[in-house]
Amino acid sequence: MDDPRTSRRTDRPDAVLDTAHRLAADFLAGLGERPVWPRATYDDLLVTLGGPLPDGPTEAVAVLERLAAGADPGLAGIAGGRFFGFVMGGGLPVAVGADWLTSAWDQNAGLTALTPAVAAVETVVTQWLVDVLGLPAGTSAGFVTGGMMANFSCLSAARHAVLAGVGWDVNARGLCGGPPVRVVVGADRHDTVDLAVRYLGLGEQSVVVVPSDDEGRIRVDELARVLAADDGPTIVCLQAGEVHTGAFDRFVDAVPLAKEHGAWVHVDGAFGLWAAASPSRRHLTEGMAGADSWATDAHKTLNVPFDSGVALVRDPASLLAAFGVQADYLMAGAADPSSRTPELSRRARVLPIYAVLRHLGRSGVADLVDRLCAHALRYAEGMRTTPGAQVLHDVVFTQVMTSYGDDACTLEVGRRVLATGEAVVTPATWRGRAAQRAAFSSWATTDADVDRTVAAVRAAVTSL
Repeated sequence: MDDPRTSRRTDRPDAVLDTAHRLAADFLAGLGERPVWPRATYDDLLVTLGGPLPDGPTEAVAVLERLAAGADPGLAGIAGGRFFGFVMGGGLPVAVGADWLTSAWDQNAGLTALTPAVAAVETVVTQWLVDVLGLPAGTSAGFVTGGMMANFSCLSAARHAVLAGVGWDVNARGLCGGPPVRVVVGADRHDTVDLAVRYLGLGEQSVVVVPSDDEGRIRVDELARVLAADDGPTIVCLQAGEVHTGAFDRFVDAVPLAKEHGAWVHVDGAFGLWAAASPSRRHLTEGMAGADSWATDAHKTLNVPFDSGVALVRDPASLLAAFGVQADYLMAGAADPSSRTPELSRRARVLPIYAVLRHLGRSGVADLVDRLCAHALRYAEGMRTTPGAQVLHDVVFTQVMTSYGDDACTLEVGRRVLATGEAVVTPATWRGRAAQRAAFSSWATTDADVDRTVAAVRAAVTSL
């Protein structure tokens, strides 16, 4: 006999999913006018959503309705058109739909034998990414949680390769007693590179910092000096899109220089890697394809839901050496998706990427990138014509960083904009100065959204 607790009409899968669809659609429909910044605090939400665990079951539909109502004041409008904080894209509708299917299908994406459909999609998406980004044929990819794990995965492959190049098998012998590995980085690299170095056991002292120029690009003359000082195993980390200014390292000069010294070259392109997909922005990535690995976040510029990083590695054997695993109970094969990532069990996070690439096609991806850049330029122009505002860098991609006089005023402008709920820009520090940074990453942003945000910032400046 069916358990009566699970046979209620409101616990049936169709009723539960219909409710989830209604609640999600209502949230998305209201994004245009709801405050973009959360209206409730963490402590408020502990009271609303917390309390003792119920002794008995609660109807599934009631749980979803209570969760949506309780969480709503604590949700940011990340998926809408006026969220420019951090670097976060919204989810294109086709990506959200594919993400729902991913959860409904509930496939473990680690093994080809278990989920051949997902394994095939990973192969297809890898080929499409290599094509649209202009990377070397045969490049392999691991689909991970985000930019942090993409950097980690690429640097794991790099660690194995540079040590193998001097006769040290890190898988068999570990790091203790082995040759030290230098990790050469620019002064304005993203913190996830340092974090990945820590995770890999290389130690913070392995990081060698090269000065950057005024836009945050690694200085190639200083890179040459650093590389010439040591001929041991070396990884050079470059950037496609500095997180504050959006600047791109000069790959055409830096990559060949690093190769001359036998270094593995990694490119952190969390949001900027996608410049290679746009004919009008591709010049920013000239020479980038000469690197050995590339990391990106599909939930940034490509606009798929969160949990979607990609680690791309030129030599598939290096990625396999870092993560390949064999066990009799796994029905494992050499081409399993799990052999290219640090995870064994994981959701089929590649499916929303497939959906977006199939939906947009080559020209659509380029149009998306160009539209984001156009919005950044429109906002920058609005700031340049705002009395008391200053744009702090050359706007080349999707990032715009501004100040409004002294540090106290600059921070207060940002606070007042958040308090209105009109838009989200977030604080930063650039060359010792307080700044407010706007990152144009969402497909949902319109010219009207940009103009409305400019007006909100101007009002905050005027109010001071």
